Amino acid sequence: MRRVIACVGSLAVVSGKVYFSETFDDAWESRWVKSTWKESEGTQGKWELAAGKWSKDEKEDRGVKTSEDSKFYGISAAFDSFSNDGKELIVQYQAKYEKDVECGGGYLKIGPKMEDQTKFGDPTVYNIMFGPDKCGYTKRTHLIFQYKGKNVLKKSDLDYKQENDGTSHLYRLIVKPDNTARVEIDGEKIYEGSITDDWEVLKPKTIDDPDDKKPSDWVEDSMMDDPEDKKPDDWVTEKRIVDSAAKKPDDWDDEEDGEWEPPMIDNPEFKGEWSVKRISNPAYKGFWESKKIDNPEYEDDKTVYKHDFGFIGFDLWQVKGGAIFDNVIVCDDVADADKFAEKWKALSEHEKAEKAKEDEAKKKEEEAKKDEEKKDEDDDDDDAEDKKDEE
Repeated sequence: MRRVIACVGSLAVVSGKVYFSETFDDAWESRWVKSTWKESEGTQGKWELAAGKWSKDEKEDRGVKTSEDSKFYGISAAFDSFSNDGKELIVQYQAKYEKDVECGGGYLKIGPKMEDQTKFGDPTVYNIMFGPDKCGYTKRTHLIFQYKGKNVLKKSDLDYKQENDGTSHLYRLIVKPDNTARVEIDGEKIYEGSITDDWEVLKPKTIDDPDDKKPSDWVEDSMMDDPEDKKPDDWVTEKRIVDSAAKKPDDWDDEEDGEWEPPMIDNPEFKGEWSVKRISNPAYKGFWESKKIDNPEYEDDKTVYKHDFGFIGFDLWQVKGGAIFDNVIVCDDVADADKFAEKWKALSEHEKAEKAKEDEAKKKEEEAKKDEEKKDEDDDDDDAEDKKDEE
């Protein structure tokens, strides 16, 4: 029996690997390096340890927080380099916006080992960027893959879930060895599909034939003017006419009043602007497209998903600070990510309950204020009525 248990235990250990995890305790600064990339410009923001509003356990729920407005934020942690060759890569973390950032990001970057983490910033090479991003009306959950030195954005944006609710949200990315990816926010799948289909990482399989030219007699206009349609002779397009019935006033003095001109009136015969009738074009052939041919530059790549990783970090600009990040994990087994997700779930339920209480209290306060204002208005009306009666 002991052997069986030992064997099962050893299998559980090797079934999944956690490459990096962070829950941000008192010693977090010994594992993370703060960037000085923007320090000389005076725009490098300060990080602090904070649990934030509606925390369930003030010590347990602490994460790193962007503490200032209109600042750049950079922080990274290194780990033993690894490759996700032939296995799943799972990146997961919590993000909580204490207030709307207005313009800024809450995403993380994960990439190859850095030589100097203090220089971590926008120029730093990364493999994947993942998480919420917003500026004005443009808002999305970013997912960018680096391929052959180029950062490639998804062809269509992923939904943005970091709305102004002030609660924690859970972001999970799964990259699979079949060149597919899956994105979950708060445990809900918002995307699953092919990296090679939904990101322009590879050259297109087919291209327009450069030798195929549109024929000179090709007609793409589906409608045309009716050559038989003519404007009627009695069609009146003058909207205003001189009032023929108007007479110069007897007391009009040309020297003092100037030369008299009869007024303009609406033309009763006006029929509007005339336009020729449109009919179907018998010569219409449809929209012309050149013939497609195989792209000689196309090369398939079954390893688009694969990278070497050695760091994870947050490289952000935020107009409004107050974002808290926590419970970061990089692993290859969903079960390990699920354990961290339980931390988020317990906190999220507590935050939502506390927010509901606060919202209800605010609602009652506003209703009481309105009632008081109405009472004051009624008293003023009564005083005015009493004064009127006395007079």
